Amino acid sequence: MKREMSSFDIRSVSAEMAGLEGGHMDKVFQWDSGTVLFRINVSGQGKRDLFFKDGKWLYLPSKKPETPLNPLSFATYLRKYLDNARIGRTVQQGFDRMLVTEVFKADADYKLIFELFGGGNILLVKDGVIVNCLIHKTMKDRAVRPGEPYVMPKVRFDPVSSPREDFDPVFAASNSDAVRTLATGIGLGGQYAEEVCRLAGVDKSTKAAELAHDDLNALWDAMRDMVSGILESPVPTMYTDGDEVVDITPADLGIYEQYQKVTFPTISSAVEELMSRLGEKEERTRVDPELERLRRRMESQTETVESYRREADDLREKADALYTDYAKADELLKVLNEQSAKLTWEKLKEGAMKIPFVKSIDPSKNSVVATLNGKDVRLDYTKGLDANASDIYAKGKEIGEKSARAKEALKDTEAAIAKREKGLAREEVARASRAQPTKQFWFERYKWFVTSGGKLVIAGKDAHTNDNIVKKHLKDADVYAHADLHGAPSTILKDGQKASDAELREACHFALAQSKGWVAALSDGSAYWVYPDQVSKTPEAGEFVPRGAFIIRGKRNYEYHLPMRLAVGEITYQNERKVMCGPEESVKAVSGKYFVIVPGRGKAGKTAAHMAKEFGVPEEEVARIIPPGDCEISSKVWPEEPAGDE
Repeated sequence: MKREMSSFDIRSVSAEMAGLEGGHMDKVFQWDSGTVLFRINVSGQGKRDLFFKDGKWLYLPSKKPETPLNPLSFATYLRKYLDNARIGRTVQQGFDRMLVTEVFKADADYKLIFELFGGGNILLVKDGVIVNCLIHKTMKDRAVRPGEPYVMPKVRFDPVSSPREDFDPVFAASNSDAVRTLATGIGLGGQYAEEVCRLAGVDKSTKAAELAHDDLNALWDAMRDMVSGILESPVPTMYTDGDEVVDITPADLGIYEQYQKVTFPTISSAVEELMSRLGEKEERTRVDPELERLRRRMESQTETVESYRREADDLREKADALYTDYAKADELLKVLNEQSAKLTWEKLKEGAMKIPFVKSIDPSKNSVVATLNGKDVRLDYTKGLDANASDIYAKGKEIGEKSARAKEALKDTEAAIAKREKGLAREEVARASRAQPTKQFWFERYKWFVTSGGKLVIAGKDAHTNDNIVKKHLKDADVYAHADLHGAPSTILKDGQKASDAELREACHFALAQSKGWVAALSDGSAYWVYPDQVSKTPEAGEFVPRGAFIIRGKRNYEYHLPMRLAVGEITYQNERKVMCGPEESVKAVSGKYFVIVPGRGKAGKTAAHMAKEFGVPEEEVARIIPPGDCEISSKVWPEEPAGDE
């Protein structure tokens, strides 16, 4: 299963994000420390989404995900800074797994940086300094936190733009084989390195430093052809093996010819399909950055151990080849040693290359490569055969010691992974045993309930939401309710002008019970309702209307003797299970499973925890719907458990 996006995927996404240029930032949503969504208004296209998911995926989904009710701190911060900001160009930084998007405000220019490596991060940068970032962390070469200068990753070879003269030295300096050098040194990644070796007809296991000039030419040409095809004629493709997605690439790769293929119009649509196929359970699984880091380390260490093993085996075989072809090797060394004292380098090289089993010679290093018993062996012709064999065996011993140390490091990493997985498994069991929240609706940012007649009632939680609820949600067909008590919320009965007398009384009851009258433990009280055109924010001359307050003009329709009592019950709303707090008459009409609560000496937290446990929902889901102040349960209405057979 594909675990993360490659540099080629990210280059393709950067091309798709060109369509956002000139748009304006609308909203930012955040689910957790690794998942953020940017909603952008684009002229002629409407609202487009850019989804940064699990710190590993960045794409433009075609379907709008259901956004969280309340933004987390990072999203709130970005909303403050980037509201209505104009989106500029998006570019990939070199060939790294990161994108940089220009963002322009009237007062400043910013860069929004998406990092899809090392667990992922999003950073807002101004004038080279980090304004804020999704993840704060300190590494050996840079600190990632607000106020610190943003340090770009070190420049690496870029297979898109780096010249040929930078290509060959990477192989000359490599201790690994061809495919690993392409994957890491050149930066192609595993699957693209395999594809280049396939296209070039070069054995991927050949030692990089021993590749002939013709092989390097073939690899360069194959890489350039592949890169050109991906950038100029992309065909985003998903490869599947049954139900499992093997990989997603921006172009068709021959190394996957044995798998089923599905093509997509964009890389974003391919990633979106992958997210869908992962399924709801796997999609919501929290990615543990530390475990991911340890697994990447284990993969690298496993490759290192295997590389040392192959290198040690190769050296042993070369040393054995010396003695298998003893006479030929001994004669070659003696001849070259004698002639090197008499001839110029050019003449020595010319003569040596006439010997059939000599592959190459470098007089500046006293070095010759000869084919002995089928192995290409590098020898120092100023030394005898036994000395050369001893050097090869010594190098093999050195590699063996490195391999032993690498194996110990690998064991340590495997132990760390096992420990981490054990801890995460305990956390998973704990999470599974915790109650799962119910689906959230837009009105849950306020106090709310549904009347006995099925109408929605919403009420403010504080001065800000009291203002907000009237400005945004009070319509001509609604009714406004309020209690003559300090701290009483603005309450709206939606479509209230068609409500029954009982529903109007319920709305007034709710306005009273959610006020500070509950904190004062009043036994009952009164509240009133009025029409929307009676509610005003405009004061009379010399008067002042504080935030969250309104002026009511005209007749007030009072409801008296409203009991300071509410019910908390389980209901079904729009085919979703919810826990609702409202007047007992409202809850009783739609639920056969509820608690009746009154002001009391019981701590609200403990009461909420008890009810949440009974309903099987998180404690905070109940805590946020009950009135402010202490409360206690006065009665419980619960369906009887079916009697078992005796």
